[in-house]
Amino acid sequence: MDKTIELVNNIKDLQAMPSVIVRVLNVMKKPTVSMKELGDIVMYDQSLTIKILALVNSAYYGFSQQISSIQIALSLLGMVKVKNIIVAVAMKPMMSNAGDKDLWKHSIRVAAGCEYLAKLTKIMDADEAFIAGFIHDIGKMVLHTTNPKMYAKVIEVVNSGAAPILDVEKKYFDSDHVRTGSLLAKRWQLPILLANVVSYHHNPSLSSIPVPCSLVGAIDMLMQDVFNPNLLDKDFFKSLGIDLDDTEELRKVIWQKADLLISELT
Repeated sequence: MDKTIELVNNIKDLQAMPSVIVRVLNVMKKPTVSMKELGDIVMYDQSLTIKILALVNSAYYGFSQQISSIQIALSLLGMVKVKNIIVAVAMKPMMSNAGDKDLWKHSIRVAAGCEYLAKLTKIMDADEAFIAGFIHDIGKMVLHTTNPKMYAKVIEVVNSGAAPILDVEKKYFDSDHVRTGSLLAKRWQLPILLANVVSYHHNPSLSSIPVPCSLVGAIDMLMQDVFNPNLLDKDFFKSLGIDLDDTEELRKVIWQKADLLISELT
């Protein structure tokens, strides 16, 4: 059996996407969808209701008035932002169990960074950029859950600068988070854009839609705990009109924005 298939098949808890995400994605697929349909999903989940109200009143979105109605909150945020929040909240237990919360926090930081840069440069829709950034590393859940101690060693080796992450994962697991993520994306029937980002964020030129993959890949490198500016895609940042001398400041701005979001979702 192919090693990637074996790894994914052995992690029963990861093979099914959280049911609330399935319900939300199914609602969003409809040609016409009302905010009430989305609101019904949220209002029957106390945790989601609390998180959305906290977030809509936070500095991350910066609305001027205090909002206590979930319906008003949903209307102000809009359906796509609500969907993104639901995905981020619902995936937190799964990602935290498979990464001691570090994976979830990194995913939020990449999501916030992609959203910020998409708004700044108009390279793609900011809401789509957020969810693409958030979902990109789902394959790491498989590897970490398979052998947490071994994956901790992978991170240690990568942070030392000894080798790129895909090479190190391949050495220890005979697979990598792109391959396991691609298989999860297929089983979860993720939209084409998200499946491409999961599969090609380390090699955007191989994708049929390279722009979102390039954006996610660039922000992924920028938001690493151990930041190495030499690994940044310099040509991509230049194409956006961003001076490489400004990347430290960009990283700082995104990190602060992401921490606001993390504080409201934890």
